[in-house]
Amino acid sequence: MLSTDFSFLAQVYLVFTTNHFPCLTIIVVFPIFTGCLIFFLPQRGNRVIRWYTICMCILELLLTSYAFCYHFQPDDPLIQLIENYKWIHFLDFHWRLGIDGLSIGPILLTGFITTLATLAAWPVTRDSRLFHFLMLAMYSGQIGLFSSRDLLLFFLMWELELIPVYLLVSMWGGKKRMYSATKFILYTAGGSVFLLIGVLGIGLYGSTEPTFNFEILANLSYPVALEIIFYIGFFLAFAVKLPIIPLHTWLPDTHGEAHYSTCMLLAGILLKMGAYGLVRINMELFPHAHSIFSPWLMIVGAMQIIYAALTSLGQRNLKKRIAYSSVSHMGFIMIGIGSLTDMGLNGAILQIISHGFIGAALFFLAGTTYDRIRFVYLDEMGGIAIPMPKIFTMFSSFSMASLALPGMSGFVAELIVFFGLITSPKYLLMTKLLITFVMAIGMILTPIYLLSMLRQMFYGYKIFNDSNSYFFDSGPRELFLSISIFLPVLGIGMYPDFVLSLSVQRVEVILSNFIYR
Repeated sequence: MLSTDFSFLAQVYLVFTTNHFPCLTIIVVFPIFTGCLIFFLPQRGNRVIRWYTICMCILELLLTSYAFCYHFQPDDPLIQLIENYKWIHFLDFHWRLGIDGLSIGPILLTGFITTLATLAAWPVTRDSRLFHFLMLAMYSGQIGLFSSRDLLLFFLMWELELIPVYLLVSMWGGKKRMYSATKFILYTAGGSVFLLIGVLGIGLYGSTEPTFNFEILANLSYPVALEIIFYIGFFLAFAVKLPIIPLHTWLPDTHGEAHYSTCMLLAGILLKMGAYGLVRINMELFPHAHSIFSPWLMIVGAMQIIYAALTSLGQRNLKKRIAYSSVSHMGFIMIGIGSLTDMGLNGAILQIISHGFIGAALFFLAGTTYDRIRFVYLDEMGGIAIPMPKIFTMFSSFSMASLALPGMSGFVAELIVFFGLITSPKYLLMTKLLITFVMAIGMILTPIYLLSMLRQMFYGYKIFNDSNSYFFDSGPRELFLSISIFLPVLGIGMYPDFVLSLSVQRVEVILSNFIYR
């Protein structure tokens, strides 16, 4: 009897410590499952719901970290922790999950930012159950998308984001929340139409039985004309979410009206889904078409850096200025993806992670500042640095990180993208010099609009001289949250190899398609 017990415990141990344990399925399903349980919690006020949601997010982050620390091999470029379960027999639809060096960074970023966003949502009291359920539902959708190895499952996870974001903006947003939420759903649902057409087209092409398996589709070859059509369809879907000009206009409106915890998820994770899709689908599945379109991708990226920086400079609304700053920084990701070099693509991946931290922090600080002064327009502010020195310090620190101050993650990411462009053998020297010159102008404009923002907010005496005004500085919760985001920004800036070591092997495999196919 004792030997039977020991053998059972040994089997349980092997299940938990080998790849037979469905780690990814649990990681994907856990947030939305625990989110459903929120509606069954006892009616004891919002504090129970807040603590429950934060604890579930922390537990999910610990599960994710444990699975990756003990089961993921950074030196292996192949897909790991593969799970494959047949879901719908009629459509040959599989629940197929797996991770590699490209997806592990965004998954960990998702866990980190979502956990902090739930802490940032502490002041939300109206319909608290629904609010926190929607945040956990988004959590599942985001991790499911980054770990999906089935094209149809990728689409379902992509769509899982739309309704939660729409409700979060329309129910807990500002005065123009319905306009912004409707604009968001129209843009993103329009992009999803192209994504669905592309998924069905590529899944049904050239076979009597449909297949949506990434591994099979990545080894197929298509006629160049058809590959270009597929590429454009997927590109339009990802261009809305990234966003790429001129499909970016939903972003400033949504950021301007959404609660700042929702803005953290939008800037930190949602935009990165578009960049991830460009690499995962457009680069991996359509290398010939990507090689054709990569020069245009770099040109649009360079134009986007300048256009969004100039537009940001003209914004009176604080959150819209930061939103256009995000659009400008997405241009560096496009240039890195279009460079077709190891260094450029690694720089784009590093920029995805770096901007996820910096963008989320800036929107959080903008929201906490609004909670105190109740002003959203920059020309109404001034002199906030005196009564709120902690917020001034953190806002200035993250602005420095955004303008690529050496020692911060933004500097390393943009520098690697620069080197990737310059060392690219695909482009002529004059082309590389021209795009580098445009990027340099963008990097000059970035400090102009960010330092101008700091000057208008924190310097002068406009608000400070108001005898009826009293402002309290950052509390322990806001300070903890800001420092929690600042530490990885500083850490990546000092030691970027921590992130690059995860993706470098997979990047080599992706770029080998452009040589051997």
